[in-house]
Amino acid sequence: MSDAAARVADATGNWVDTRAPQWSRPYLRLSRLDRPIGSWLLLIPCWWSAALAAGVANNIGRLPLVMALFFVGAFAMRGAGCTWNDITDRDLDARVERTRSRPIPAGQVSVPQALFFLVVQAVAGLAVLLQFNRFAIMTGIASLVIVAVYPFMKRITWWPQIVLGLAFSWGALMGFAVTLGRIDGPAIALYAGSIAWVIGYDTIYAHQDAEDDALIGVKSTARLFGARTQSALMVFYGLAVTLIGVALVLAGAGFLAWTGLAAFAAHLVWQIRRLQIGDPALCLRIFKSNRDAGLLLFAGLLADAVMRAS
Repeated sequence: MSDAAARVADATGNWVDTRAPQWSRPYLRLSRLDRPIGSWLLLIPCWWSAALAAGVANNIGRLPLVMALFFVGAFAMRGAGCTWNDITDRDLDARVERTRSRPIPAGQVSVPQALFFLVVQAVAGLAVLLQFNRFAIMTGIASLVIVAVYPFMKRITWWPQIVLGLAFSWGALMGFAVTLGRIDGPAIALYAGSIAWVIGYDTIYAHQDAEDDALIGVKSTARLFGARTQSALMVFYGLAVTLIGVALVLAGAGFLAWTGLAAFAAHLVWQIRRLQIGDPALCLRIFKSNRDAGLLLFAGLLADAVMRAS
């Protein structure tokens, strides 16, 4: 198979395609480094939590280091999670137009090679985790159960996005575990709000594959909601903003944090108004825009933490 044919449909023209050594490209695609949006979406709740916890502690001294470690850990663990997902979904991926060119179904990487690469990435993630306190280490390890079961959920429930939300929002707990050595009300509310956000944006993402999913019997909230998707997004995005607002109240956050939340909410409203579920390319663009939405909130939380620490 040519390298051009091996590119996944929604991941062309990136640095992996143009600059990475030829031998490394299947592995970089396996870890989704050709599509880093997922790593950003895993990272952002970590950064939210770290900034909000630093504000609670009135101390930002360790925040830059914590953010850097979360950055490395998010990319490593998202790569490991995607590799595991591709191993378990290899037969399904071969039957879906958008995913049939992924490295395993395309025959570029064998399952044993993928398993070895999975271990390498997991070790890198563990190395990051070991830089934190014991409570944070145990909290991070606990997330692996959710990561392990997620790929199987689309076979048994219409709500696999909930399980993805549990996994991708785990960082909302980690910032408090690392900074304060505990998980309390603000962390739990932030976690719940992030889960609602993930359900919303992954429903948008799943609309790209809704037709293929129906043919092969894969379940998702995109198929469940169908034409009611925008109404469902109003509910889940509304919950996200409300629950994150509860977290800000419990954490005693100031007006800068609320400004960030207002910008985040405005972006979510824009997504709902713009969405057309029958346009896969638009669904992908709107899904990717959630990085910007999350960073708007983070900017407000970071500014608030700096102000409270000064």
